[in-house]
Amino acid sequence: MKDIRFEAVGKAFPTRAGREFVALADVTLTVAEREFVAVVGPSGSGKTTLMRMAAGLDHPTSGSVKVGGREVTAPGPDRAVVFQAFALFPWKTVRENIAFGLRCQGAPREKQDAVVARYLKLMSMEGTEDRYPHQLSGGMQQRVAIARSYAIEPDVLLMDEPFGALDAQTRTVMQEELVRLSRREPRTVLFITHAVEEAVYLADRVVVLARDPGRLREIVDVRPLREAEEWESRPIDEVMDLPSFTHLRTHVWRLLRDQIRPDD
Repeated sequence: MKDIRFEAVGKAFPTRAGREFVALADVTLTVAEREFVAVVGPSGSGKTTLMRMAAGLDHPTSGSVKVGGREVTAPGPDRAVVFQAFALFPWKTVRENIAFGLRCQGAPREKQDAVVARYLKLMSMEGTEDRYPHQLSGGMQQRVAIARSYAIEPDVLLMDEPFGALDAQTRTVMQEELVRLSRREPRTVLFITHAVEEAVYLADRVVVLARDPGRLREIVDVRPLREAEEWESRPIDEVMDLPSFTHLRTHVWRLLRDQIRPDD
């Protein structure tokens, strides 16, 4: 496994007026090996920009982004990205979508079949392997996207609001599935979300960003309470009713509240 290090990262974008828009300023953050970190913040705080820089899809204006001690200059096989849009190949079956990365890596067919079968079982999708994306619900399509990302065995998993397009009920189910999968097969995870409850439920730590420019406001450590009260052994609705969960959710929300504008 590898860690992610943002070291005094700044990011500025040119505007049509010839000025610079500063999206991020002096962000220093480490996501440890096998740690699940969720990032929340108001619109314009640079959440997705952070993820894109870790993925190698964008580059800092100042500072550095390192994965496993090496500076990120481009996308790489050690990092997998899951976007809000499912981004499946519509002409490929579930089996072919999950195996796509393995096939690109030159994995033998036997390994592809074994890995696909494994993740179909882990994601409770047995029997869907010969279906096409248009034959699946939104939740099932996102399960395929997550399975495809895990299948290549990346050190780092980067997730940009992966459940944002799902209805509330499906989103809850997917949150439970991701907790189960991430604890069984831990990766270094950077998870971007607008949803405070989702961040607190999923993450070991929640990073709260402020904006104008985007910067660290506070990091909230969730793991001690989660482990002490055994959240993972409880249904999600029961966890969200616990006083410890309510306290953390309220704390994170208060950190965000004064940053949110009416047009967000």
